[in-house]
Amino acid sequence: MAITGLALHFCGQPVTEEQFDLIREVVETCTGLSRMELARTVCDLLEWVRPNGRLKARECFEFLEKLEERGKLRLPARQPGRRKGTVTRVPVTEQGDEQPLLEGTVRDVAPVTLSVVETEPERLLWRELVGRHHYLGHKVPFGASLRYLVRVARPREAVVGALQFSSPAWRMAPRDQWIGWDEAARKKNLQRVVQNSRFLILPWVQVRNLASTVLSLAARRLPQDWLARYSVEPILLETLVDPSRYTGGSYRAANWIELGITTGRGRMDKRHDMHQAAPKAVWVYPLRTSALKELRAV
Repeated sequence: MAITGLALHFCGQPVTEEQFDLIREVVETCTGLSRMELARTVCDLLEWVRPNGRLKARECFEFLEKLEERGKLRLPARQPGRRKGTVTRVPVTEQGDEQPLLEGTVRDVAPVTLSVVETEPERLLWRELVGRHHYLGHKVPFGASLRYLVRVARPREAVVGALQFSSPAWRMAPRDQWIGWDEAARKKNLQRVVQNSRFLILPWVQVRNLASTVLSLAARRLPQDWLARYSVEPILLETLVDPSRYTGGSYRAANWIELGITTGRGRMDKRHDMHQAAPKAVWVYPLRTSALKELRAV
């Protein structure tokens, strides 16, 4: 990486004006993210990856700090005490092994509750369940994120699922057209959209209407949790459903709206979370009746 004169280079490659404008937009709009989270976001959008597919996050972190030194960006304050170079792994323990079949209705297992993943044991459990039982596996999410564990109380207390909400897709034609966004409104309001990027009901849990019940609980709880974590109150939820695997019935039952099909290229119309090999169905859920009006405002 080198920065000489007025030219910008990242890992020996020139940074175009379009790329720099996107970097600046990420830094200005993704409020609440740490410097490393911003670096991962930039790498994800610009596809700055190693041959093995891993993000060049450390190099990008240093690149952003050099831009700040030159007065081209203003990054958030450094966060002390963050561990560097921590390897993300998926544990394999008895907690993630298949459990006895749980059948019935929501009434049979009620109450159903969601809890934000906060402690290290909860993080490891969430990572194991998603890593072992979700078809997309575990991956450090794009930008901001909140994770939940789903529990039932009967016939005994048990974890039955997991959820993740994260930063929205940067551009997604069905969503952007439905909202009616121009570029100024998109830049201003994008971070008020939050994506449901993982949703898992464990395979041995076959409780009727549980998935739609969980989605409804999450829609009621997420706005305040996200506001407390990132100082931004979301007003629209989005998700992508692989129609070759799922019908989206749980989202429909929870009153989400199906908008259409993506091009299959994902974030920045290139990829989404490194799994956009095929088109996905786009679903959204307005968190209040004024959501569209607020998202269009400049």
